[in-house]
Amino acid sequence: QVQLVESGGGLVQAGGSLRLSCAASGRTFSRYAMGWFRQAPEKEREFVATVSASGGSTGYADSVRGRVNISRDNAKNTDYLQMNSLKPEDTAVYYCAAKARDWGTKKDEYDYWGQGTQVTVSS
Repeated sequence: QVQLVESGGGLVQAGGSLRLSCAASGRTFSRYAMGWFRQAPEKEREFVATVSASGGSTGYADSVRGRVNISRDNAKNTDYLQMNSLKPEDTAVYYCAAKARDWGTKKDEYDYWGQGTQVTVSS
């Protein structure tokens, strides 16, 4: 079992930055690929970014590529989502998730989910 707790969300003006964190319980964090997804009101949960278990490979949605960086610190059982040049359309609840084996972009592939953290970008 892996328990995930997100933090770092909040209200920011357009053009600003936020860093989200996802703290994982358990001693096997380094075996899991991690992902970030987001869900805006009345919309489907969508992929944002993913990082492999080792941290050596990453993937991004086209909508955030170049503005977002995902990373992880296996010694701290934590992964991060650095978001820059935020836009109002980035407003959503952001979820971190964990999956065994390779990183992936599909939410159905993920085994564990956090409760989410709200990100609101004002124009």
